[in-house]
Amino acid sequence: MPLPRERIYTIDDIYALPDGERAELIDGQIYYMAPPSRRHQDIIGELFATIRDYIHGNNGANRAYISPFAVFLNENDRNYVEPDISVICDQNKLNDKGCVGAPDWIIEIVSPSSRPMDYNKKLFKYRTAGVREYWIVDHDKDRITVYHFEADDMNEYSFTDNVPVGI
Repeated sequence: MPLPRERIYTIDDIYALPDGERAELIDGQIYYMAPPSRRHQDIIGELFATIRDYIHGNNGANRAYISPFAVFLNENDRNYVEPDISVICDQNKLNDKGCVGAPDWIIEIVSPSSRPMDYNKKLFKYRTAGVREYWIVDHDKDRITVYHFEADDMNEYSFTDNVPVGI
């Protein structure tokens, strides 16, 4: 008797979701997303404003985007994520739908339902897709974990530390 086949989902399945339902697609598997908490939104808003203001204040060409923002990580239709914050340095990766390819810097704010995804699955996926820097902001642990993939380096900071940006 053959084993049942696991269904492989594509970006078309993401676009077919009912209005208001959010999910990400990693290696053909759908992961539904719970609505963020108020604290999550406070953190993401402050970080985004700081990054955006820095880029604009220095006449930078980089672009910062806040979730929901579509990131098509690979050149296939089986990987679609909505990082909390994405910073893209190469404007050629941007189109009307989002970012095609890996952003240079991604920040994820951990929530109880996203903890295993942010610390494991996304860490591996972002590294292998070509993201240069990945921050995991964990407000329950008062910790920011910073991965500089190009330097093969990882550092941890508290919320009271000044956290340097590698890119």
